[in-house]
Amino acid sequence: MRVFVAFALTGLLGLTGCGSTPPVSQKAAGPVDQVVVKKSERRIELLSRGQVVRKYRVALGGSPNGHKYREGDQRTPVGDYVLNWRNPRSNYYKAIHISYPNEQDKFVSRQLGFNPGGMIMLHGFPNYIQSESMRRLYTNTDWTHGCIAVQNHEIDEIWNLVPDGTPIRIMP
Repeated sequence: MRVFVAFALTGLLGLTGCGSTPPVSQKAAGPVDQVVVKKSERRIELLSRGQVVRKYRVALGGSPNGHKYREGDQRTPVGDYVLNWRNPRSNYYKAIHISYPNEQDKFVSRQLGFNPGGMIMLHGFPNYIQSESMRRLYTNTDWTHGCIAVQNHEIDEIWNLVPDGTPIRIMP
């Protein structure tokens, strides 16, 4: 019996380990119901009923200023979208699709003579990066082709907290 109690306590204490973000606020009731990205601040926030329950630093496209108008422009779009499906086997550590381009994006891009592109994702690091020193280099750099990237342990949290169909607002 004592062995069982010792294992149970060890398991409970193990669940309260260190993390890079605070635990979900006690004030927040319910699941994450909105995601907000503030490009100029390089920050993503998870909200539940208007309360920020998690926030993380993000990496953006290599040319992050402004809205995305064409495929290959290295920009992260600006606007209101939906996190609508997931790819656990992507070339990046877990990827959640952002519903860019919407109808307005398609219209404007075509008026300008461009293909708006697509496959904008919220994801972790590229799978080929194995060294911790290389991960540190990626952490403070805008390196994506227009996606929004966080560290792998952070996408794990987002993956578990944010259901498909959650709105995402990407702000300048």
